[in-house]
Amino acid sequence: MNIGSDDRVGKEAVALARQVIESYVRGNAPDADIPSDFNTLAGAFVTLHTHPDRQLRGCVGIPEPVMSLGDAIIRAAVSACQDPRFPPLRLDEVDGVVVEVSILTPPQRILAEGPADIIRSIVIGRDGLIIEKHGQRGLLLPQVPVEWGWDPEQYLENLCRKAGLRPDDWKDAELYSFESIIFTETEPRGDVEMVRK
Repeated sequence: MNIGSDDRVGKEAVALARQVIESYVRGNAPDADIPSDFNTLAGAFVTLHTHPDRQLRGCVGIPEPVMSLGDAIIRAAVSACQDPRFPPLRLDEVDGVVVEVSILTPPQRILAEGPADIIRSIVIGRDGLIIEKHGQRGLLLPQVPVEWGWDPEQYLENLCRKAGLRPDDWKDAELYSFESIIFTETEPRGDVEMVRK
């Protein structure tokens, strides 16, 4: 499955996530029709935004390729409905949210010689980041620093905060980068577009 060039995959991924969300908020089992080619191992995130103001309403995912893409989307969609940062998604909200699915490449360890080399290796808008230190872990998707206007050092500092670490702990932590292909509805139940390749 070549997710980088297949709009059909994006439409099916978003349709699957929405089907699961709508089933789940009605109190039904998150049952859905999984496309036959979604058995490839891949990480995925499901993000919910309010429409039209695009406020974050939930974002949860499976960063590692430890299950099939279909199962990762289903689990992420259910979890996004109950993101602990927000009240559980209600049935009367479903018509007012936009569903976005990010399909992730496998994380790769960043091997760099010193903090300056780490900063140089990060490309804003391309790289998602994962940090691990002292048993704590944090992840930020590639679109986050773009949305906030962060440079690479600010990105790393906020990644540390997400993990509950000190802002400069990135300098001697385990860091991983990944890329994601993002598909989103243009409006609730609307057309699906690829945000970036």
